[in-house]
Amino acid sequence: MRGVRRQLLAASAALALFLGLDLSLVSPGPAPSHAVEAPVDLKWAQLVPPAPPAPPKSFLSGRPASPGNPASPHDGAAAPAGQPEGRWMSGPLQQSEAPAPVVGELDGKRVRIGGYVVSLEFDATKVKEFLLVPFVGACIHVPPPPANQIVYVKSAEGFEATGQFDPVWVTGTLKVTTAFTGLAEAGYSLEADKVERR
Repeated sequence: MRGVRRQLLAASAALALFLGLDLSLVSPGPAPSHAVEAPVDLKWAQLVPPAPPAPPKSFLSGRPASPGNPASPHDGAAAPAGQPEGRWMSGPLQQSEAPAPVVGELDGKRVRIGGYVVSLEFDATKVKEFLLVPFVGACIHVPPPPANQIVYVKSAEGFEATGQFDPVWVTGTLKVTTAFTGLAEAGYSLEADKVERR
């Protein structure tokens, strides 16, 4: 009986090879539709886009070269009104009001990220809305980090807070959406499926 069974298996394998079928590609059935995508472990540095390449510098001035006159002392720019020629360039740099850049490719991704909680909304002792920040003291004791280092989190279930700056892991869908709060501007928003203590 064993010999017959071996012959049948060998014959079916030979037939599959002859027909060019790869039996390993045959799946037992469709994947369940309720399968949830595994979260990507996200680091804080991944929330900041890579810096653009610096423009080439002029050999003589050490400043970026202008295309028309690479050795020009002012690179084609005139001194602002009321500033002596040559002195305006050594003054303090102007602060840019542009928002911190975010990584658009992260929009809609299911992620898991660790950080510290800055509570915004409570329901008894449960925190339902909070800012997730990369270090203790952010937004409270020191100036807030840039918006691309703050995640605004909403948790329908909430979690039990034990104190200020609870360390947590948050899992959910990340959105590249700016959120304005009373404490700081967040460059990302996250609908939390799960909030776990670290």
